[in-house]
Amino acid sequence: MKAIITVIGKDSVGIIARVSAECSSYKANILDITQKVFTDTFAMIMMVDTAEMEAEFADFAEHLEAIGKELGLVIKVTHEDLFNSMHRI
Repeated sequence: MKAIITVIGKDSVGIIARVSAECSSYKANILDITQKVFTDTFAMIMMVDTAEMEAEFADFAEHLEAIGKELGLVIKVTHEDLFNSMHRI
């Protein structure tokens, strides 16, 4: 299964590295990543493969959201099925 991770907040050094490291620690493989900085606002969307994760999906999502709070960012993790349902026309 796959998940979509969104990250938004004030730009700073190391955001991609930190989120990527957390994904790696959960064995979530990054399949695609796009990011943009608008003035001083950082925005990133990642698609990760969660098939090899040993933890529960909810634990992974809660952990990344907590990391976001620690860094002053908003991080949301959405299961691919829910993401696709929300964006279907």
